[in-house]
Amino acid sequence: MLFASVEAVADSFLQGKSNCQRRIDDRMIRGVMKRRIKRIAPLQAGKMLGVLYGCMGLIFLPIFLLAGVAGAFAQHAQQTQGASAAPAALAAGLMLAVGIFMPIFYAVFGFIFGIISAAIYNLVAHWVGGIEVEVEQFE
Repeated sequence: MLFASVEAVADSFLQGKSNCQRRIDDRMIRGVMKRRIKRIAPLQAGKMLGVLYGCMGLIFLPIFLLAGVAGAFAQHAQQTQGASAAPAALAAGLMLAVGIFMPIFYAVFGFIFGIISAAIYNLVAHWVGGIEVEVEQFE
């Protein structure tokens, strides 16, 4: 019932207007507006992507740590067979080191590529006009 009354008020408000003005006012009444992203702050995008990529690195951390532990057990199995233990121990240590430093690498490269991608977006948006999004006002 509430929607019908909003429709009636909107229709009565828009009676004597041109089609273009009617569409603009109709969107304003219903709280839906199109907006355009003209510019993204590169430093803010870099910080945001640095944090997001760092969190992704934390998600992958247990996988690499498990691979390092599995490599250590593989090294133990090779020692019992009489083979050289240096390559397996080296692989296990490398996997552990990569696993520990992975969130840092992800965060640093996320920051760098966030800045680069925001700068490229700003350049292209200047030529093309940016990305249009439809936003809605709510209470």
